[in-house]
Parts: sequence; C-alpha cells; structure tokens
Amino acid sequence: MYASFFKLHRNPFEMSPDPQFFFRTDAHNETLAGLFYGICAHKGFMVLTGEVGTGKTLIVRCLLEMLDRKELSYAYMFCTRLSSGEFLQDVASDLGIAEPARSKSQLLRQLQSLLLRRGEKGLYTALIIDEAQHLEPEILEEICLLTNLETARGKLLQIVLVGQPELDATLESHSLRQLKQRISLRFQLRPLNEAQTRGYIWDRLRHAGSREPIFSLEAIHSVHLHSGGTPRLINALCDNALISAFAAGRTEVTDLMVEDVAADLYLTEGNRPRTAAPEPQRVAAGEDQWPHLPGYGQETEE
Repeated sequence: MYASFFKLHRNPFEMSPDPQFFFRTDAHNETLAGLFYGICAHKGFMVLTGEVGTGKTLIVRCLLEMLDRKELSYAYMFCTRLSSGEFLQDVASDLGIAEPARSKSQLLRQLQSLLLRRGEKGLYTALIIDEAQHLEPEILEEICLLTNLETARGKLLQIVLVGQPELDATLESHSLRQLKQRISLRFQLRPLNEAQTRGYIWDRLRHAGSREPIFSLEAIHSVHLHSGGTPRLINALCDNALISAFAAGRTEVTDLMVEDVAADLYLTEGNRPRTAAPEPQRVAAGEDQWPHLPGYGQETEE
C-alpha cells in the first residue's frame, strides 16, 4: 500500500520468514554456519532455541536453502502435534520412502536401509523439526531411536530440533537424559540490541529498494524500546509506522508515530502512548549515516 510512496519495490517488514531479508548478526552467522557444519560433519543431534519472534524459522529457511544448493537430502517437519506412528511415517515419506511400513520395527529397518545406502555413496541426510517445543515425550523417544542409526564412521541421520525455550526445559527432564547426552551442538537466539535493531531496519529497507533511512534515529530508538529487540515485533511496529507516515503524507517516520503505533499494538506500558519519547541512545561517529553501518549490505553466503 505504501511501497510506491516510499519508492520501495516491496514491503520491507513482512512477517513471512524470507531468506532475502536475513540480517547477519554475529550470533545469527554462528548459528547458521554451526548448523550447516554439524550436518556436513555428521554431528548427529543439534538443538536451536529462542524466544517467540527471534528468527528461528528464518534461520531454518536459510539452512534449507544451503542444503538445497549442496543437493543434500533432508526431511523438514513443522507440524509437530503427531502420534509417534504418524511422526515416523512422515519422516520416512519426506526422505523418499514410497511405501512406509505400518509397523514401527519394519519402518525403522526401512529408514536404516535407506540411510545406509545413502551413507555408502557419501550422501548426507538431515531431519529438521521446527516448533519442536510441542513434541510429546513419546515423539522425543522416537527421535532418540533415530539417533541410534549410525555406522563406525558417524551418524547416518543428522537431526536438528528448533523450538522455544520450553524445549530446553523438556530436554532437561530426567526421563530424556539419554537424548540430552547426545546433543552435540546447541545454539540460542537472543533479541537484538539497539545497534543491531538499527542495522536490521536499515538493511530491510535497503533490500526493499530504499535509498533513504526513512526512520529517524529517535524512531528507531522507540522501535527498539517497545519491541525489546524481537524481530517479529520490530516488523510489526515498522510496518504500521510506515502506514501512519504514508497516511500523513510524511516521508520520514518519527518517534511519535512509533509511540502511537506501539500503543495501538498494546506494546506500551499501560497501553497508552508516551507524552514524549525517551532520549535516543548515542551512536558512534558515522554510524548514524545512511547507509554506512558495520556489516551493512552483506549478502547471504553459503
């Protein structure tokens, strides 16, 4: 709606996890590279956790793109409210078994046979499960069985669990201690700090075609304040603030616009806008100049 007004070729703050908008903080780089390395190095079992809206699914989408470019086989699951039988059936189907067996023992043999054939050819196979905090204990026990599929040279199936912090708590339970001991790599995503929030906003605007920062530094400070550095909330605030600026015929988003939007989204204390925005955090010399900022404009790499 506002794209042409701001001379953008697309909406920079869409909620869908688009790898084109992957903003590379050190933590995000380390997580993506670590997961890809873990799969290629046959590390077996890996876990990624983070609060709601911190970008876990976007990391997964970027990882899947890397696996596709390397022609690595994987099963990707995001519907985790399944019975143990349905879970194994879906894994087998995603990995290319045309007629998965109905009994668990036969199904596990089919999976082992497939993975052994692929392993003999030097091929990699991964199972990536998003929203894993919803997995029932019986499903986690099935995953524990899958980690047993190995040869003397390493694990045949590389498993990545991705979920909210509740997943960490589940894995700490005494009944799952065997599974926890098999975790080879563990990553955690945290909210962005204010400098990262500024870079995130500017990077998304640039990828959408903007040649101007559009958001004042005071506005960005307000976005960070009310979002807590959570990318999903940053997107919601920025998208609505651009709509407000468009409606007012303004080419710059101000802190007062962000404050009003934050109140509308119930993100302010007492659900009411502040009378005045707090003083913005000072930035280093040159860092407030569009588009020069550390790491600005880096493209997604393999």
